[in-house]
Amino acid sequence: MKKEKYTCHLHSKSFGLALQALTVISQCPNRCPSGDIAEHLQSEATLIRRILAKLAQENILETREGRDGGYRLKRAPELITCADILMALQKDESFHTSLLESTGDHPFGLCMKAAFSEMMAELDQSVLAVLQKYTIADLADQSLV
Repeated sequence: MKKEKYTCHLHSKSFGLALQALTVISQCPNRCPSGDIAEHLQSEATLIRRILAKLAQENILETREGRDGGYRLKRAPELITCADILMALQKDESFHTSLLESTGDHPFGLCMKAAFSEMMAELDQSVLAVLQKYTIADLADQSLV
């Protein structure tokens, strides 16, 4: 059986949950427990922990386990852009993997793969340019956290 790969939909959901979780964390004066974040987002704590673990690996968050544990931003929310979060989450795999996988190893498929790659690279740059304009602080200012 072939291992299931993430799809754009799952990446988008993780990205959205990450932005929301970081917005909540940015409003916490101390460390924010994953259970509190999950409750605020009305999501599963294990899913939130999985997403936040990736952000901790990318030095966006610091974590502490135990009774006084939880998550805290490593930088001021004004210095963390939405592009930073997207790049941290898709470090291992692009949103466009499934598009490229739709092409074959035959001559036409290889031509299409090259065309798709060029198009997706341009799209990536456009998306990052827009996301670079927005920070976690901007999201927090717009929310009622």
